[in-house]
Amino acid sequence: MMRPVGSPEELERKRQRAITLIEQGITQAEIARVLGVEPRSVRRWKHAWTEGGREALGATRATGRPPRLSARDRQKLEKQLLKGAVSAGFPTDLWTCPRVADYIERTFGVQYHVDHVCRLLHGMHWSPQKPVRKAVERDEEAIQQWVKQDWPALKKKRTG
Repeated sequence: MMRPVGSPEELERKRQRAITLIEQGITQAEIARVLGVEPRSVRRWKHAWTEGGREALGATRATGRPPRLSARDRQKLEKQLLKGAVSAGFPTDLWTCPRVADYIERTFGVQYHVDHVCRLLHGMHWSPQKPVRKAVERDEEAIQQWVKQDWPALKKKRTG
């Protein structure tokens, strides 16, 4: 069955108009002709109206398939992402989509394709980041000392 043409609000107005015409005593076949719909649609609307009143004819959004990870599970996932990959049992602290998929399957028992994990993370407002590459031999203390002592002296020489 194809979806009728029109916004949900326009379709609701059409259903409400059909009920108004039914209340005025007009036949269902005539209502279908006037509104440009199938008679079975008018019968379905009348049945919904008798069962649930005019509220049953209201516009509803198509919700789609429910997510496999609940909102609570997504919050738990986000907390783990913030803690880092090492705390989840991975050798480095870099989160990749395959690692996130593996973590989701181990923790929540839900299997996601790697491509969908990327969409899931994007929906959680996470974006891909390039890891900062640093030399293994890097000495942070020596760098800080150089920035505080040597760099200002070099800056002064250059300016003047």
